[in-house]
Amino acid sequence: MTDMMETVEVDVPVTVAYAQWARFEEFPSFMEGVSRVERTGGTSLRWTIEIAGQRRDFDAVVTEQVPGERIAWRSTDGVTHAGVVTFHRLAEARTRITLQLTTVPEGAVEQLGDKLGLVKARAKGDMKRFKAFVEPTRSPA
Repeated sequence: MTDMMETVEVDVPVTVAYAQWARFEEFPSFMEGVSRVERTGGTSLRWTIEIAGQRRDFDAVVTEQVPGERIAWRSTDGVTHAGVVTFHRLAEARTRITLQLTTVPEGAVEQLGDKLGLVKARAKGDMKRFKAFVEPTRSPA
């Protein structure tokens, strides 16, 4: 089992950061290896991901959603995956986002990738890409 935590600060209000993260269908825009996320019910999601060249589909459920504060989820089949993302107001237009994940690598390739730190590196990269995705593009002065 792998537990990880990544934090990023973004230059948008907490309401904007939260609202963007809650658009699960847009995860492929900033999450490496995520091909598709589809809402299949009120709190149910269907994920399509690629790990080490292998396509995997799994279902997940949002277990907690507090607007502007936190979203938690866990897989219900397929892969073992759970997480929570929290949003902290630092200033009117600045938010700290903390992502905590628990995954269980399956098979030799995933276990090796985990030991090499690839899972943690992917999460760190996803948070950086989210920052770039959610922040408004600034025009040169």
